[in-house]
Amino acid sequence: MSFYFQNGYLYCDQLKVKDIQSQVPESPFYLYSKQQITTNYNAYLEAIEGLNAIIGYAIKANNNLAILKHLQELGSSAVLVSGNELCIALKANFKPEKTILNGNGKTIAELTYAIQNQVLINIDSEFDLQHIQQATEKAKKQANVLLRVNPDIDPQVHPYVSTGIKDSKFGIQNNKLDWFLDSIKSSTFLNLVGIHCHLGSTIEQTQIFYDATVLMSKFVEIIRSRGFELKYLNIGGGLGIDYHKQGKNLPTPLELINSIRQILESLDISLIIEPGRSIIGNTSILVNRVIGTKSNGKKNFAVVDGSMAELIRPSLYNAYHHIDLIEPCRGQLKTFDIVGPVCESADFLAKDRPLASPIEGMGLAVWDVGAYCQVMSSNYNLKMRPPEYWVDGKQLIQIRKKECMEDYLKLFNI
Repeated sequence: MSFYFQNGYLYCDQLKVKDIQSQVPESPFYLYSKQQITTNYNAYLEAIEGLNAIIGYAIKANNNLAILKHLQELGSSAVLVSGNELCIALKANFKPEKTILNGNGKTIAELTYAIQNQVLINIDSEFDLQHIQQATEKAKKQANVLLRVNPDIDPQVHPYVSTGIKDSKFGIQNNKLDWFLDSIKSSTFLNLVGIHCHLGSTIEQTQIFYDATVLMSKFVEIIRSRGFELKYLNIGGGLGIDYHKQGKNLPTPLELINSIRQILESLDISLIIEPGRSIIGNTSILVNRVIGTKSNGKKNFAVVDGSMAELIRPSLYNAYHHIDLIEPCRGQLKTFDIVGPVCESADFLAKDRPLASPIEGMGLAVWDVGAYCQVMSSNYNLKMRPPEYWVDGKQLIQIRKKECMEDYLKLFNI
């Protein structure tokens, strides 16, 4: 792995994180390993060997332009959930015809933009189908579409990141499949090229993907029997990563693909897979500086300059991120809540963690923050979104500047 300890100091590839912190004027900041991003992508590339497949990186996980350009150069396609994500995907030179637009509330403007660029579009509902039809007529172009089916399979994850169960807001109801097929067939500008499902995120069992693929294969056969020439089966993404750092045996991309390979080959269909977290999640840490420690008699608190404004997953999902000091510390081992300076009791990065009592100014790292962290950051309490850096070999390179108050104030027309 790209992040490791040596003589009590945390390293990112060949660079000591403490040395990086001394060079970086801002705190906190996100630090990535470019090599780890490459390694994670190549694991998917090796997994799909022998299959006709598209690896569509989920831009919602992390939309840093430098990272997107790097993944595009490695051969990745892109998966989008907004018109702005299409804009940045084009800026990163992703091929639009192999790019997929998802979403349960796509606007006419977003759909028109996608159709003009020949992007693959998922149909999510009756009104979504009508809006796509309206957008094709407006653009006077054909749209290549997929049907997003809700498979009603429980991925056994946090309910906020479960997307394929019956009461989810995503996807069409299975019993309405015939209505959708009739509507598409009667449309002048719609070309049905595939079928799609997405189960959720942080999935830890390949059996869940297998069960979904078996179910989806039956829909492929039904749709083909109605005269449609389906090219793609899109099984979404959602593979989990080892947030707890306890050596849990999680499935690899190869194990995921091998669990469904035989089904795909029997269907003679191209696979689309949409990894996000499993490509980018473990490639980054959030580097904080300790402001001080305190106790209320029952709890010990380590107060750092990072907060829920930079990293909301623990507050939003009660998500676990591993915590480490980035340098040796002789302080007494105690149990701490790691909290930020934001004026909310929900502002914590970790709770009840054993930690050597740090002194003011020490560095503290939150692990595995590459996915759904910086992209969900905010200006709450007028905190400015943090900068991002990556290590490329022995080089430290800034890949996103820190926001500043001057930028913020420009948004107001006064």
